[in-house]
Formats: sequence, structure tokens, C-alpha cells
Amino acid sequence: MLVVPANIPWQKRGVRDVSSPEDRLSMTQAAFAGLDHIDVSTIELERGGDTYSIDTLEALRAARPDDEHWLIVGSDVAAGLATWHRADEVRRLARLVIYERLGSVGDRPPMGWPYELVDVPLLDVSSTGLRARVLSGAPIEGLVPPDVAAIIRERGLYREVAA
Repeated sequence: MLVVPANIPWQKRGVRDVSSPEDRLSMTQAAFAGLDHIDVSTIELERGGDTYSIDTLEALRAARPDDEHWLIVGSDVAAGLATWHRADEVRRLARLVIYERLGSVGDRPPMGWPYELVDVPLLDVSSTGLRARVLSGAPIEGLVPPDVAAIIRERGLYREVAA
């Protein structure tokens, strides 16, 4: 499995500030370090610019044309897939996997998007909630891996209200 941090997540532009690609890469690498069969890919950071899933899927398909590509998204994202850049091509290039997220349980992709639903425990943890905890000085230990908490603390991430 590849975990791919976005370079510039275009759908968040103008909605909220996003930590730097380098910080997100470091946290992603720390979160998945030592887990078998999971690799963190820098494909979107190396490409630069706005991040579009279709570009990544096309690059992965070109590099490994015989592989089956799956795209894993939370139910909070599933309903908005039609708004993605070149959404029909994303649907064609990858099989969709959805996991439930609190606050969006039951949300599904638009008609015509086949998907698999995976059964995973519902966790009351969100990136928005974690950033708010850091801003307020509340602990995040136990909510993120220890090495991720250390990166957030050492780099002073999320200590200021986003403009």
C-alpha cells in the first residue's frame, strides 16, 4: 500500500492553511514507519504544484501497468468525488475503497462509482480536532503515534490560528 501526502491539496486552497509538504511528509513517514507492506510515496511532492489524484494514478499506472490500483478514501470524501479534477478518469483508473468516518457515516460516492466498503472501527479523531487540541494546549498523546506528536511539538506546528 502506498500512502501519498499531497503537495498542494487544491481543494483546501482558500479554505484553510495547510502545513508544509515537508512537514506533512515527515509526519506521514513517522506515522507509518515500521509497518509492513505500507510505503510512503513522495510522487506528488516530487511532481510539485497542485495535487490531483488523476495525475498520481496515471503515473502509477505508467510505472506499473499490470497492477490493480485502489483508492482509499473516507466517507467524508466519498460524496464529493464528482468535484475532483477529471473525476471520470479517476473512477476508470482505480477501484474505490471507502471507510466510515464519524460525522459522515453512510455518505457514499455519486451514482456510477462502484466501491468496496471496509469495516474498520470508528474513531473520534480528526485532523481538525487534533489541530484544535494543539492550539489549545491539550495533549494529543494517544491520538497520534508518539513520533508524530514529537514532530508537531518540535516544529511548533498548529500553534497559531490559521489566517
